[in-house]
Amino acid sequence: MTAMRPDPVDPASDPVPHLTPAPAAAATERARRFRPELQGLRALAVLLVVAYHVWFGRVSGGVDVFFVISGFLITGQLFRAAARGRLRFRPTWARQAARLLPAAFTVLVVSAVAGALLLPEARWQQTLHELFASAVFLENWQLAADSVDYAAQHNTQSVVQHFWSLSIQVQFYVVWPLLIAVVALVAGQAGERLRGHLLLTLSGLFAASLTFSVALTITNQPLAYFHSLTRVWEFALGGLLALTIDAIALPRRWRVVLGWVGVVGLVACGALLRVDAVFPGIAALWPTGAACLVLIAGMTGSRIGADRILASRPVGYLGDLSYSLYLWHWPVLIFFLVVRDQETVGLRGGLAIVGLSIVLAVLTHHLIEEPIRRAPLTDRTRWRGAAAGLAVVLLAGGVWQFEAAQRANDTAAVGDTDHPGAMAIHSGSIDDVDPAVELIPPMVTAPDDFYQFTGWACAPMIRYPTAEACTSPRPDPAVPPAKRIVVVGDSHSQQYTAALAPVAQRNNWELIDMLKGACPFSTASEVDPADLDCLNWNAAVVDEIADLHPDAVFTLASRDVRAGLTEVTPPGFVAAWQRMNELGIPVIAARDNPRFDTSFSPPDCLQQRGRGAAECGVPRADVYGPIPPYQLVPDVPPNVTFLDFSDHLCDAALCPAEIGNVLVYMDFNHVSATYMTSLAPVMEERLHQALGW
Repeated sequence: MTAMRPDPVDPASDPVPHLTPAPAAAATERARRFRPELQGLRALAVLLVVAYHVWFGRVSGGVDVFFVISGFLITGQLFRAAARGRLRFRPTWARQAARLLPAAFTVLVVSAVAGALLLPEARWQQTLHELFASAVFLENWQLAADSVDYAAQHNTQSVVQHFWSLSIQVQFYVVWPLLIAVVALVAGQAGERLRGHLLLTLSGLFAASLTFSVALTITNQPLAYFHSLTRVWEFALGGLLALTIDAIALPRRWRVVLGWVGVVGLVACGALLRVDAVFPGIAALWPTGAACLVLIAGMTGSRIGADRILASRPVGYLGDLSYSLYLWHWPVLIFFLVVRDQETVGLRGGLAIVGLSIVLAVLTHHLIEEPIRRAPLTDRTRWRGAAAGLAVVLLAGGVWQFEAAQRANDTAAVGDTDHPGAMAIHSGSIDDVDPAVELIPPMVTAPDDFYQFTGWACAPMIRYPTAEACTSPRPDPAVPPAKRIVVVGDSHSQQYTAALAPVAQRNNWELIDMLKGACPFSTASEVDPADLDCLNWNAAVVDEIADLHPDAVFTLASRDVRAGLTEVTPPGFVAAWQRMNELGIPVIAARDNPRFDTSFSPPDCLQQRGRGAAECGVPRADVYGPIPPYQLVPDVPPNVTFLDFSDHLCDAALCPAEIGNVLVYMDFNHVSATYMTSLAPVMEERLHQALGW
């Protein structure tokens, strides 16, 4: 989504060229031609990115256009330099650094300061991780890692998330000169021979990257979206066009048609495709192909050509601002939503966001980008400036990180008189808790307050080696466990481990957790019916449990507890319990907790609306029916005992976001480990009653 100006030298002194190398200076100048419609293409792409983000909450495909433009420009410039024998790495990288980094670092520093002042503390750690990743242009890999980390998959959008595309482009700028240099070395730098070798190389990269992109998009689209290698083909496509565009000779009327087809295609792409869900696979050929059509159309000189608009002075100026506008619009949008406590913006709010972003882009362009671009700087000065800018970003982030660490340093313990948590509602003393006492966990650590298997022995499952089974430590390893319980299912089973672990320690029980994100214990794949990996894992788990033959299995009794009384006990749950019954293993099935909309964060709500705010919870009658769904299932096997903790998550009217000075939820659908730990005494009592141990 980055509206970058990707040419590594001053566009005023190195206009967008024809690419035929010529030995004589005069011939070289004749071979160079400014393409004003390219600036218009940048302007169109950034407008689409901004508009779709601000008003529609969608992705437009504009980022793919900028990748093509980057490949088109830098390939041509490097090709000419290599053909002249003047391909030098350090000056090229220094110019790129001086052009790209000042504006980027300015936005990062401002985002860090504003984030510390405006963002809810629960967002701090995630934002800091992404801030540091963005500062070294690895944000796409940070997001790629989060996309395959179940615990991070529902992270809120950070103010620097849009740096993922800039990160890919910077990586491209580092690698591409090296690639051209290797090809030039093989080709011997002869002009037409070099062109042929480059065409062959870029064609291979295009085919390999597109194939990889399509395959990974099918198997793991979130990872594919941020993976650098799935985007190489878009740069290669621009490079191939740069090397062949001079050979494309079309009548003007056809170029007029191509120009408009390209423009209309770009505008329609984000409206007709869910870009964030299907890119960067084969569907990404739509916006990249449309961009190529606009470039092939070029300057038609026609009164009805799209280039008449794209090459106009106002549109060209917007193209000049496109990089800064892209950098600013996203943090302005996120801060607007946070400050106004909104999930969407209306027409007027969107206009305010776009207007402020344009003002900031103008100031950045004229006060930072242009003065640095025009200054007669040596390469050493450029590198020193880049290092200084990075140091300022890291300093700002470091100060913010220090403040976060200070706020996370809370010595209060769950279960003390000020933080009874679930025991406050269990004992009926919830009104006796002093609300002036600070909540635990601290807001800044709330998103990470999920049970972790620290000190547990984790090893690959025998029948499913790509997943692990984790065994709890015992008070005295020399003493055999009195009982063994397998906790099985998804993250909603895992969260109960925080309540089970203290009980196991007190009773010398051994817990064995077999867990897979978004895969409850069932004979079906409940979250995604097409997830064969979940089906295979569940089948393997049954065999693992049969081999272990524990004293009991702990899992979920229901799922999908949301507003609208959607709670259900799926048939696959019952079938899995029946398999345990056939093995003679008791099953303890716990009722699921309430879930909120994915865009809602109870910790953020409490910090923005204030402690005890009813709107940070959910009315009990909206999520829990009077009869649990499993009581309506006719064929529940006799080995199953149900545990219903809804009375410890809700009072008679409300399921609040905090109980007994303890934060109930760490995110929109998981109970915090701290609150679950406070439930341990109740869990112990219920288990003894259910199992007779």
